[in-house]
Amino acid sequence: MKHFSPPKAGQWVTPGMAGVAVLVIAVIILLVTSVFIVNQSEEAVITRFGKFIAIKEPGLQFKLPFGIDKHYKVNIKNVQTEQFGFRTLRSGISSTYAGEISEATMLTGDLNIIDVEWIIQYRIVDPRAWVFNVNERTPTIRDVSRSVINMLVGDRAIMDIMGAERSAIEAAGAELMNETFRSYRLGIDVIAVKLQNIDPPSGVQEAFDDVNKAEQDMNRLINEGQQAYNAEIPRARGDRERIIQEAQGYATERVNRARGDVARFISVYDEYRRNPDVTRRRLYYEMMEEVFRNDGGTVIIDRNLDSFLPLRDLGNRSRPGQGAADGTEGGVQEGGR
Repeated sequence: MKHFSPPKAGQWVTPGMAGVAVLVIAVIILLVTSVFIVNQSEEAVITRFGKFIAIKEPGLQFKLPFGIDKHYKVNIKNVQTEQFGFRTLRSGISSTYAGEISEATMLTGDLNIIDVEWIIQYRIVDPRAWVFNVNERTPTIRDVSRSVINMLVGDRAIMDIMGAERSAIEAAGAELMNETFRSYRLGIDVIAVKLQNIDPPSGVQEAFDDVNKAEQDMNRLINEGQQAYNAEIPRARGDRERIIQEAQGYATERVNRARGDVARFISVYDEYRRNPDVTRRRLYYEMMEEVFRNDGGTVIIDRNLDSFLPLRDLGNRSRPGQGAADGTEGGVQEGGR
């Protein structure tokens, strides 16, 4: 009777099976090292033995296997952010550590200390430059941003930084950072610089609040004064225009009246030159009429009593004999020619 003995190690693996296994492993390595996928927000930089070859677009891509070609994926769509002076732990919650405090503390142009927190947002626009030109990319971005903001804050007064110059610092910061990064050929474009919190140091916060309150009161008083100015000045201008128009109307009236008097005088003078006696008499009558126009108690008679019989008004209440005393008949004055 024969006994069955188990096969020794290696007796089940035939040379053909070993070859198939090697082939399968080689195919797997070939596929793993030659096929890769680029996401929609990425581009891949391809190098061959460390030298740049090409940039691959999103999708399924191929390269030489076994490490001959290497690829570096670069996110070119998403906006990346760097924070300065604080760190966001999670959505809506931020924290500040000793390192962040030191980079946030700055000296203003009027020699005040201020804490500035800001962020920069940038996008990679040149994947090749991003991969090859700068080794320590993030530290470089942070150092350039800190130097630019420190320079802009150091050129301005503290109240301007917290007020009117805030947007100007953001715009100028983005422009200066882009100029520097282009000179470094870093391959990024700064989209925005945003100042988050601008506060004085905690030790002088109370005094600064007092100054800020005084500044607000000053602005309020200026606004109230401006409102009063806007209410009174138009009224004064209206009165001025009215007075000027009245004066101009009076001047026009006086000039026209004077011109009329001149024209009348010239006309009378012309008539006088043509017939002096008639004109002289008419002027005399007009003058006498003007003199006695409002006088009701005077009677004009001929000096020699040649024209009519003088009769006294019986209703006159003068005393008897008064006329004989002054040589006239009851206060009658001599006149005429």
